[in-house]
Amino acid sequence: MLAETVFRSEDVDAADRFDLWRDLMSDTHAPMDLTTEHAVDFTAHVRCIQLGPVSVWPATFRPVTWRRTPQRIRQSDPETYHISLVLQGTAGVSWGEQQRSLGPYDLHNNQSSRPYDIWSEGCGPDRLLRTVGVEVPKDVLPLPRGRAERVVGLPMSGREGVGALLTQFLVRLAADAGTYQPGDAPRLGMVLTDLFATVWAHTLEAERSLQPETRRRTLLLRMKAFIQQHLHDPALTPRTVADAHHISLSHLHRTFQEEGITVAALIRTRRLERICQDLANPDLMALPIHAVAARWGFPRPAEFSRAFRAAHGISPRDYRHQALKASGPRGRGATGAPTAPPRAE
Repeated sequence: MLAETVFRSEDVDAADRFDLWRDLMSDTHAPMDLTTEHAVDFTAHVRCIQLGPVSVWPATFRPVTWRRTPQRIRQSDPETYHISLVLQGTAGVSWGEQQRSLGPYDLHNNQSSRPYDIWSEGCGPDRLLRTVGVEVPKDVLPLPRGRAERVVGLPMSGREGVGALLTQFLVRLAADAGTYQPGDAPRLGMVLTDLFATVWAHTLEAERSLQPETRRRTLLLRMKAFIQQHLHDPALTPRTVADAHHISLSHLHRTFQEEGITVAALIRTRRLERICQDLANPDLMALPIHAVAARWGFPRPAEFSRAFRAAHGISPRDYRHQALKASGPRGRGATGAPTAPPRAE
């Protein structure tokens, strides 16, 4: 799994919780002045995940006011850019006369070299906020620094477009960090940096300022997300993927060339992966195999059977039998099932 530093307020004495949280936030983001009305009963949970030079910190905490002053900046400036994805709760940000309000699935952008004030309000009976923060060193972000500085304070949405792509990545990473290996960290950091830069460049309507390789990787992520969302559609083909992204077929194939898999093979692999999950699911054992195949884009049984046998060396019927037998009569998964194709990233 990825290396993490974890802080849980319940693991320390109540009198020390807020002070420790404040120190951790200063180390994770930048030195700040933090205050709260909940110091005596402060609740917080944060995981700091290091992805090469990039850090990600999913956090849940009670309302806090954050203040980065000129004095704090003179004291220490880690020279980083920052994005926070708000998942629960609300916040307000002030850069002098410039202000913004934030709600669920808004993206807050900032930088360590500029003074600011942030105040927050939680939801639910415990008044908790949930966010995912990202810190990227300024010298790592593939954007001209002058352009990047202009993004701070501009509105960003995590609900649509490239913002939604960044949201999906952060939410999935926070949920699935344990499924990755330590060696994945630098690659995940590179992908996250590209997404980070693309969101900022999009905000300035300046995608052309991105480096070509960053644009290629971001386009690749967009197309993979599109494929995943349309696996159920029998009409999903390399042509429909290219058309949806306003590129030629040759451009599509060039973009995937370094992946070591063709677009058609990726579509087939991901469909078969979903089918394997359904065949191994005891809750779906009454669903005919041809219906399972059709729901994931294989409407012709003969074509599906050939593709499945080529991938697994056995028939779909035998796969289901072995998977359900391995899961047991009351099982909720196919722990001992035949190996499904690996998830393509």
